[in-house]
Amino acid sequence: MADLLAVRVQPGASADAILGWRDGALRVRVSAPARDGRANAAVGRVLAAALGVPPSTIELVRGAGARDKLFRLRTLDSAVARARLGAPAPDRRRPAR
Repeated sequence: MADLLAVRVQPGASADAILGWRDGALRVRVSAPARDGRANAAVGRVLAAALGVPPSTIELVRGAGARDKLFRLRTLDSAVARARLGAPAPDRRRPAR
């Protein structure tokens, strides 16, 4: 059961924080700089703490050098992860014509 989580990262912030959801991606700030993989590791730790899982169960699969990243959640499905991270419920209304 491995699902993917889209994350938009702001490295070098004053504090680590999960800011919420925008355009389907979780926005995360980390104080670690974007050097030598430090920000990526910090995002993994922040996600693990917020989800209540060990950091070893979260793996960066795409975007190591970019702000937009994709993390694999090895022990949670995306619905559980989104619920734990406070994702808004999907809009099931019909689109306007």
